[in-house]
Amino acid sequence: MQVALGQMGATPNKTENLETMRQLAAKASAARAELLVFPEGAMAHFSDSKQSLVAVAEPLDGVFVQGLGEVARNNGLTVICGMWEPADAKRVYNTLVAIGPDGRLIGSYRKIHLYDAFGHKESDKIKPGDGETLTFQLGGITFGVMTCYDVRFPELARCLVDRGAEAIVLPSGWVHGLLKEDHWEVLVRARAIENTVYMVACDQVKNIYSGSSMVVDPLGVVRARAGEEPELLMGELIPDRIREARLKLPSLLHRRFSVRLEKAVPAVTG
Repeated sequence: MQVALGQMGATPNKTENLETMRQLAAKASAARAELLVFPEGAMAHFSDSKQSLVAVAEPLDGVFVQGLGEVARNNGLTVICGMWEPADAKRVYNTLVAIGPDGRLIGSYRKIHLYDAFGHKESDKIKPGDGETLTFQLGGITFGVMTCYDVRFPELARCLVDRGAEAIVLPSGWVHGLLKEDHWEVLVRARAIENTVYMVACDQVKNIYSGSSMVVDPLGVVRARAGEEPELLMGELIPDRIREARLKLPSLLHRRFSVRLEKAVPAVTG
């Protein structure tokens, strides 16, 4: 199946961002994509300032998701996109929505792991999800979803795989920084290799973000990669490739659940 990654730089204007998504969706549909992925926070610019996101947040039945539903329905696409969902008086949820080609909401996922690292403090503005995950089927493949910083936590990817995921979609707003671009590629490829899954990683560009969206196959081969400018990146997911990878590298079958891993005992020195 063909997948499209709408690498874009979100602005503070939700209407403007939705129009960009409409344009990318038309191109994705023309290229015969079945799945279109937008980045984390594509609803409105994920600012690194202290400004609250409460004012731009919307419920799952709000105007923004309705607009995404029209985009999906008018172009016959399943769409995944990052948005801000109300949480409390000071914080929002960093939420991914999956919308089917009929324009209806398939489900949503609230980001679990918050980016309190490299000098940032996402938890000042974001409330973490409670652990509920999202998987869905499309084109004979079971998909799971994660968000950006989640990729640093291999247990979440493994949880999705244990729930049947054969491909993981990773919308991101990966911030520039020392070693960060290297981490992005290493982590995305590692999650693909250790779980023998496709990784569909769509990042923001402009502002403070890195770009380099990519599609990685179940043996860690980068099959498609974007640069640092806005673009529609196309990739192909082949179900047989997943089965072949899991025959060659059956590591998921080699896990030893009966073995209890004890805590390491500190070495005694003289």
